[in-house]
Amino acid sequence: MTQPQTWSQRFESALHPAIALFNASINFDIELIEYDLTGSQAHAKMLAHTGIISAEEGEQLVSGLEQIRQEYRQGKFQPGVDAEDVHFAVERRLTEIVGDVGKKLHTARSRNDQVGTDTRLYLRDQIQQIRNYLREFQRVLLDIAEQNVETLIPGYTHLQRAQPLSLAHHLLAYFEMTQRDWERLGDVSRRVNISPLGCGALAGTTFPIDRHYTAQLLNFDSVYANSLDGVSDRDFAIEFLCAASLIMVHLSRLSEEIILWASEEFRFITLKDSCATGSSIMPQKKNPDVPELVRGKTGRVFGHLQAMLVIMKGLPLAYNKDLQEDKEGLFDSVNTVKACLEAMTILLREGLEFRTQRLGEAVAEDFSNATDVADYLAARGVPFREAYNLVGKVVKSSIAAGKLLKDLTLDEWQQIHPTFAADIYEAIAPRTVVSARNSYGGTGFAQVHKALVTARNQIKSEV
Repeated sequence: MTQPQTWSQRFESALHPAIALFNASINFDIELIEYDLTGSQAHAKMLAHTGIISAEEGEQLVSGLEQIRQEYRQGKFQPGVDAEDVHFAVERRLTEIVGDVGKKLHTARSRNDQVGTDTRLYLRDQIQQIRNYLREFQRVLLDIAEQNVETLIPGYTHLQRAQPLSLAHHLLAYFEMTQRDWERLGDVSRRVNISPLGCGALAGTTFPIDRHYTAQLLNFDSVYANSLDGVSDRDFAIEFLCAASLIMVHLSRLSEEIILWASEEFRFITLKDSCATGSSIMPQKKNPDVPELVRGKTGRVFGHLQAMLVIMKGLPLAYNKDLQEDKEGLFDSVNTVKACLEAMTILLREGLEFRTQRLGEAVAEDFSNATDVADYLAARGVPFREAYNLVGKVVKSSIAAGKLLKDLTLDEWQQIHPTFAADIYEAIAPRTVVSARNSYGGTGFAQVHKALVTARNQIKSEV
């Protein structure tokens, strides 16, 4: 059995049912229905405003579209694959409600500029929601950081112990990453917020429309200056997917650290029962499922970005059916980013606890204060490279002797270089090492306090 066509009488027969199913997008673009209704209401108002239809007809269309909105919200309007897409589904239901006037809605409009408008309205809304999620994530980071300015944690390069840090400083690095994410989404939003409505299928329209009027009704900042570009542009979606991928990069990096910190080898944090799971066979296990899932879901967002780039790379102007494939990846990326931000915010707020005693022990059991020994000598006139080589030899001999730098006697220090005095022990104490790094942006406690104040003010001033 064939499906009835939803387009002109140019065709003598309908689509094969399998092709109709293959061609249809209603199963996923129903996500756009609220935005389609909003855009259509603006279009109807413009048609009346310019005299293309009467004021009464415009009111009928707007009222009928609002009825569809309420029916959808109440679960009474659930179009199937026979509607092909959300746009035809709305138009068909509108005609059932208001009669032949409903057939006038599509005057001076194409599905090409219609879907472009819907997608932009959707993404503009979703970007703001994601920015709100980012802000909440940042607030939790700051809450934990403010409680742990003087909590020490080993800092790593190459996953080798490097220098001790303030835990707050470590967490503030993620604040800075997500601040860039928040700002980046704002930049993307400006390019999302351009109206293609009125570009038609590709060449504009012969009707005396007012594109700026609909843009104003829909709170777009401007309109596309070229109709070909307006219906075929998906740069804004690619830019969003790039920004979404970077958000996931940052969440995944933190996830990897949390996974390491929760391991028996690190033991820097304890996972609470509310955000961890167990093993079906090993009763002792407590698994970091939240960060592992975030780390895993990062790949799917990357995949959607790659897919969108591949879709666009060979498309001639203007609209092509390939562009139907832009939505599922976009929708999934939006939902994935929001879900991961929410889950990580909950994990940080109530799902883990830093083991401060263990962290204190960790920074005292390695050679991460070696640079401070070299700095000690350099501050007393020894050329840094000479001091660096001396300390390298000290570390080597200490490892061979099974000692840490703090275990060396003053005599041993002075045998290395006569400049060493009794204050070397205080100079290489972990808390002193951290506190002394008071250069701008450093881990020194005074700098971290300033950074926290700056971060709080940033959140308050940027809305």
